[in-house]
Amino acid sequence: MNPPHNITADPVIRLRRLIFAVLSLTTVVLMLYLVNQALASNNPLLLRILLLVLFALTLPWMVVGFWNAIIGLILCQCSKDPASLVLPSSMQTNGNEPLTHSTAILLCIRNESPARLIRNLQVMLHGLATDQLAGFFHIYVLSDTNDEGIAKEERDRFEAMSTEWSKTIPITYRCRENNAGYKAGNIADFCGRWGKNHDFALVLDADSFMASHAITRLVRMMQANPHLGILQGLVIGLPSSSAFTRLFQYGMRLGMRSYTMGSAWWQADCGPYWGHNALIRLAPFIADCDLPILKSRSGEPKPILSHDLIEAILMRRAGYEVRIYPSEDASWEENPPTLTEYIRRDLRWCEGNLQYMQLLTLPNLRPVNRTQLILAIGMFLGSPAWIALILFCTIAIGMSNSPSDLVNIESLSTLLLVTLVMWYLPKITGALDVLLRSSESKRFGGRWRFSLSLVLEMLFSLLMTPIAWLNHTLFILSLAFGQKGGWSAQTRDDHSVSVAQAFQQCWPHTLLGIALTSTLYFTHPETLPYGLLFFGGLVLSIPLVVLTSQAWLGHFIIRCGLLSLPEEIAPPPELLPLQLNALEIKSSTAHTS
Repeated sequence: MNPPHNITADPVIRLRRLIFAVLSLTTVVLMLYLVNQALASNNPLLLRILLLVLFALTLPWMVVGFWNAIIGLILCQCSKDPASLVLPSSMQTNGNEPLTHSTAILLCIRNESPARLIRNLQVMLHGLATDQLAGFFHIYVLSDTNDEGIAKEERDRFEAMSTEWSKTIPITYRCRENNAGYKAGNIADFCGRWGKNHDFALVLDADSFMASHAITRLVRMMQANPHLGILQGLVIGLPSSSAFTRLFQYGMRLGMRSYTMGSAWWQADCGPYWGHNALIRLAPFIADCDLPILKSRSGEPKPILSHDLIEAILMRRAGYEVRIYPSEDASWEENPPTLTEYIRRDLRWCEGNLQYMQLLTLPNLRPVNRTQLILAIGMFLGSPAWIALILFCTIAIGMSNSPSDLVNIESLSTLLLVTLVMWYLPKITGALDVLLRSSESKRFGGRWRFSLSLVLEMLFSLLMTPIAWLNHTLFILSLAFGQKGGWSAQTRDDHSVSVAQAFQQCWPHTLLGIALTSTLYFTHPETLPYGLLFFGGLVLSIPLVVLTSQAWLGHFIIRCGLLSLPEEIAPPPELLPLQLNALEIKSSTAHTS
């Protein structure tokens, strides 16, 4: 298929990318300068070089997040409609334009509870039917389920649902006998069978939920811009009664606000695709977005796990734009209910992103797309670098006569402060965006409750981050020694994690945390507070996993009005039929108080 227009970015976008590159590279240099200044002059040259290299590996993702957040905050504060500042005029719609294109809604599932899927799907269908737009959509339930009992229940329930909705909107259920290629293979199978029957496809995961007006907004924007190949909606977390989920997605919600706006400013037509809650133009996707074949060490074909970024890059290479609508717009997902489940999902992403190392040499890619691949790899390679930094620094301090033999305390304090600010800045700017606007503060329950919730989340993040670093490090080492990863089903319902289960998963974290703590405590205890900032979560990993999985803690947090998303404080009508636990607990608390 011929590209719809010249692939060269316009001068404004090129200038934005140049500015962003200069800011980022300058920041990297300044951070490395701070590291060099923090190291005492009598350190061996090899140790100095090693520490500088390791710290450099941690910087790309952190620096990009830092500048995305600053730019995003400026845009959000300068305009009531900041999305209009980063999207082309061709994508501006008033919401009343008639639909003219056929859209397939793809629900991709594997060994999931049919009841939960049907609950979400029914609400979306009722919304489309109420808006009298159902005739432009066709639902495809694309199952990769290999559990015979679940497959039978799926077939029975979705066939009944198809009969129920037959006069309003067609529903097609298909279960593959072989789930080759995982989710990407599932969608490829749809494209081969039915793709030519539709103009667009809206991709949903099993945990996705979108209001009908959010779906039709994406369709109208893609109709308005024939150069648009993929349009990603900003995804936010559904209200949850799980303590872990509430802590995790509160910070994620704040971080995404300014971060996404800032990244849209410079990525522009080379934006992200996250694999769900996104609209795809099918013709170029079918023609140009076949995934490359990877090979394992033994020479066997190996599917790409993190297919979304590669598909976005191939779509852009074909001459079509890939953009994100960077405003919250009734597009939700369910996040994992426990730290254990989060780790499982996170390691799958880790394996998928590391596969990109084999794809850096794909021909005819734009520089910004190659940069995206490098950043995606660096997102996880930074974790072993952090663990190595912590280990080397702790051992070196333990073996020294005095910490001042290794570091300049004043410069080190500056470095640690700057690093923590950069680390947390996406959340800080998201919080500032809320605090600086009274209407936003009210949506989050008022400034006092919002600030207290923010402190809780940041303390949790400080504890959880080193756990994630060590998970990535151990997993990368296991892959290097030939262990196979893959794609396993998620447990999405709230559940408790026992001490025995947490110990089985986190004993290496605890052991390492105790060793690091003991080393500093018994040699130079004055350095321990600095060390705990970066590895304290390892010591507390088992109780953190267990405690944040307890139902009573989640319910207590809700009753205290903490970590509440705007959808809990003023539930939108489309969420009420979902009967979410968090909303029901919140409602019962309001009635009894």
